[in-house]
Amino acid sequence: MSWGDARRGKLASNLVGFGRALRRAGLPVDSQRIAVATQALLCIEPDSKADWGYALESTLISDISQRVIFQELFDAYFRDPEVANKLLAQLLPQSQGKANPSSQRMRTQDALRPLTPAASNKAKPADEAVKFDAAMTASQSQRLQRADFNTLSSSEFTLVQQLVRDIPLPFPKIQARRYVPQHSAAQLDWSRMVSATARLGGECVQLPRMGRAQEVLPLLVLVDVSGSMERYVRMLLAYLHAALQRGAARGRAWRVGRRDVFAFGTELTDLSSAFALPDTDDMLDAVQDLVHDFAGGTRLGDSLAQLRQAHARRLVGKRTVVLLISDGLDTGAAEALDQELVWLNRHTRKLLWLNPLLRFDAYEPLASGAKVLHQRAHATVAVHNIEHLKDLARSVERALKEQ
Repeated sequence: MSWGDARRGKLASNLVGFGRALRRAGLPVDSQRIAVATQALLCIEPDSKADWGYALESTLISDISQRVIFQELFDAYFRDPEVANKLLAQLLPQSQGKANPSSQRMRTQDALRPLTPAASNKAKPADEAVKFDAAMTASQSQRLQRADFNTLSSSEFTLVQQLVRDIPLPFPKIQARRYVPQHSAAQLDWSRMVSATARLGGECVQLPRMGRAQEVLPLLVLVDVSGSMERYVRMLLAYLHAALQRGAARGRAWRVGRRDVFAFGTELTDLSSAFALPDTDDMLDAVQDLVHDFAGGTRLGDSLAQLRQAHARRLVGKRTVVLLISDGLDTGAAEALDQELVWLNRHTRKLLWLNPLLRFDAYEPLASGAKVLHQRAHATVAVHNIEHLKDLARSVERALKEQ
């Protein structure tokens, strides 16, 4: 069976509408991927929906964490041909048919949620002013880049949560002992040069060079889940999960060190099982089930004592870099916290304090726990908005260079 010319049929229009739905769900689908997907569909028979799904999945997504959202949207979108026309008209109805909306993830429901037509004169509530498929103005974009996570409305919080998932986490790297071929290095690779000269009958065509390889240091992340950090925790967990998933996907290309994530409030909670899930929404649900002291107090000294007693092997020599995300409002004994931080510094390379309270220009660490953290941490970094998260890479790099 022949598809014919896609420009004369509905294939291209349906793919564009499906691409819009994927973009609303936060997947990075652009026109180039749509073009490749169109070529892929022209190479298969149109009578197999499963083959359609495999072809579109292989061309439109590139991350395993996006697979669940893609499959849900594919089932909802291609179940009824009329849904495509409505989506193209920017009037996305609630999906009808086999799928159960209550079983779909929040991102899928957001992508299929109906939009108010542009010609409507009805006043929009403040929480509905920001939509995933709406092109934000320059002023809106700049405001969200600098807006404190604690001041966002519900719709803005959801949108910003999607944006922070695309921000790369700066994995700290150092020069390893081994050498690898590098064209711009200064040191000559005599072994390769002798081998190449022997193969060419004594002629030296080029001078191979080598340099020190880059090795990723182990990373330990401690996230404060107390009540004062409640608005920041969900945002930062989504950011960490997306970045760690991208790093795991590239693990074969470069030497990746160990990475562990713990939550602490009144006790320490290992989030390894939750962060092993490929989908960020599933991870957040799993964290909600694992953490029993959510929105409670903060006893960082006791939590670090649990880390020392039960998880000391997570620290790889003195190579591990620790990112401690907290506002420093600790309710435990300052002396106990100081002792545990001394131990942590003795077994790690750097301790970086990521403090959202740095959003205040006149902030000073006046609380007892904050004073100890300020004294023992090698650097303090602000993480209260998108702009500072993007600057985190340079901050970590500067901290590693300081002795």
